[in-house]
Amino acid sequence: MKPFTFNTSPSIRFGAGLIDTLGAIARERMSGNVLLVTDPGMVATGIVGRAVAAMEAADIEVTQFTKVEADPPEAIVQEAAQAARDCKASGVVSVGGGSSLDVAKLAALLAGGAENLKDVYGVGNAKGPRLPLILVPTTAGTGSEVTPISIVTTGTNEKMGVVSPVILPDIALLDPELTLGLPPHVTAATGIDAMVHAIEAYASASPNNNPISRKLATEALSLMGRSIETAVHEGGNIAARSEMLLGSMMAGQAFANSPVAAVHALAYPIGGHFHVPHGLSNALVLPHVLRFNTKVAYQPYAELAPYAFPDLTKLEGQERAEAFCQALADLSQRCGLPQKLRDVGIGEDVLPTLARDVMNQTRLLVNNPREVTEKDALAIYRAAW
Repeated sequence: MKPFTFNTSPSIRFGAGLIDTLGAIARERMSGNVLLVTDPGMVATGIVGRAVAAMEAADIEVTQFTKVEADPPEAIVQEAAQAARDCKASGVVSVGGGSSLDVAKLAALLAGGAENLKDVYGVGNAKGPRLPLILVPTTAGTGSEVTPISIVTTGTNEKMGVVSPVILPDIALLDPELTLGLPPHVTAATGIDAMVHAIEAYASASPNNNPISRKLATEALSLMGRSIETAVHEGGNIAARSEMLLGSMMAGQAFANSPVAAVHALAYPIGGHFHVPHGLSNALVLPHVLRFNTKVAYQPYAELAPYAFPDLTKLEGQERAEAFCQALADLSQRCGLPQKLRDVGIGEDVLPTLARDVMNQTRLLVNNPREVTEKDALAIYRAAW
């Protein structure tokens, strides 16, 4: 067995209603003032109010930063970090989707030490220290609560990542009740995003692809494959919501250590240029990237297929891998997501620009089981258009 490294959040708390114990949990790591990072939509749901009430009941003073937006730009990250400095935060808590959690990671890093944002992009460049950090996801998708990754929009349309175990949170608090109010289209897009994490982690060409990540990926696909449609169409089903949240976390642990590849590489320019939500961007290109990969590397997809779709057990080899690609496309359609790039307002004329941008995602492309050239990326985009 080859050597590998596996890092994850040191403490994971899971349970319905756990948000109301956030104060006691926060006091394990923090005292005095705490910066709460979230977004305006989350404030409107009342969930942030529950979090604040729980912390204030434990004599924790809360300063709220509520300006997070989708695909957060550098300016928002810097503003959140400054808010943490201004209130002399003893720690950072975030309640929200992946964008809020990503901003919180970097706010804790930048406020807790002397590093500059531009110096920590890339793998292993963030050294710390950082402020204590608790992340509370409200979607079952990004797995950000257990990943050492934060994605930032730089310039007008390019995304860059900070990747370092330093930004793994101290505590990941998972409360499936917080996902009950997610609309069907958000549930679907974030759910398929999480499935992509598991699929790409399992098939990753990374030298750190490891047996722990692969085992987590298969369990994540089993949980989400049997629960995603129920969660989409019966949003109040707490059992399905619980399986989705746990599956998303496991997929996050998997890809945090065995990194994602070309699906994400092709999704990022779609989000950067057209502000298509990240999960939907992944869903739009997923079957087309996998079809491209299966032509030369079908084995991992053939192995994964029965975990998400047990009926595919009757098939074998290349045929099973190809059926897996189609089953994922069919699942996306049953969940009500747009199926083509043209359905989200992307014109055929911009596909070459998107393909050029993909080539900047070297951190991701190196993990793909098949080499992707700019010509290949353009062909995949055209198939998805």
